[in-house]
Amino acid sequence: MNIVMDAFGGDNAPLEVIKGAIDAQREFNVDITLVGDEAKIKACADENRLDISNLKIRHADGVIEICDDPKSVIKSKKNSSMAVGLQMLADGEGDAFVSAGSTAALLVGGTFIVKRIKGVKRPALATLLPTTDKPTMLLDSGANAECRPEILVQFGVMGSIYMNKVMKMNDPKVALANIGAEESKGRPVELEAYQQFKTAPVNFTGNIEARYIPFDEADVVVADGFCGNLILKTYEGMGKFFSNELKGMFSKNAKTKLAAAIMMGAIKDFKKKLDYSEYGGAPLLGTRRAVIKAHGSSNAKAFYNAVRQARLFIESNAINEISESLAAMKQSDEAED
Repeated sequence: MNIVMDAFGGDNAPLEVIKGAIDAQREFNVDITLVGDEAKIKACADENRLDISNLKIRHADGVIEICDDPKSVIKSKKNSSMAVGLQMLADGEGDAFVSAGSTAALLVGGTFIVKRIKGVKRPALATLLPTTDKPTMLLDSGANAECRPEILVQFGVMGSIYMNKVMKMNDPKVALANIGAEESKGRPVELEAYQQFKTAPVNFTGNIEARYIPFDEADVVVADGFCGNLILKTYEGMGKFFSNELKGMFSKNAKTKLAAAIMMGAIKDFKKKLDYSEYGGAPLLGTRRAVIKAHGSSNAKAFYNAVRQARLFIESNAINEISESLAAMKQSDEAED
């Protein structure tokens, strides 16, 4: 198994990518190929006394910057670390690709270089959110601002399969993000998606309001990329808000500091639950091979976990399951017509 990593994607590249890759290669016994300027990768490793002898390097001159046109990954910057890595994946030289670079460019590259699974209308960015018990998948969390009802249903099917095969959840509960729980709530797109979900091959539990997402009421939450990104960013903001408030509460005086010392274990568990690096990244569901979008500010721990997630994704056979499920849905629809 070969995991291809964009060595120059993200705020902390290439150092944190290299450190995460070394740890992941040692722990998971997989091949890892770093893609990017070979001289800079080696210089960074030497400067920080990192042994990269067990890692492979594929040279690529360019870098996709956040300010670049996302289409540059398939046009003017075909020799960027992201484009070269995605092409390696498409050509079968890798089994998964991990990048903390531009989300928009990764979506374009995933769609037009790696390409979509047959029948997939739009790939979706699928983010794992912490909840009271187990993580909940939110998709789309930012890739597709507007979606037709049938696209939302496909998101639900892909998310359900991922949570079943990769996260080992039996019969995942799929819900549609909406402004109310009633079947009559929402815009025309949600109203029609609700009806289509009734016959989809998932455990559809109806609409869900955003305030109930943290309480394990759904394993997969479906939304268009505009609403999904708003939910995600609010979630992240509230996580930081609570962490800051707790820090302020426990540092007020000697008594609160003593209380903090007593509760340190619980506090650490809470912070770990809110830490995005624990999940590594968001899979881009709907592409023919595994693509993982790591957070732009990922550290070594996050890249390590992104490799772990990529490995689980590959071993789960989820991509083939998605392909077969969508083919069966199409056949069923054609039979009804």
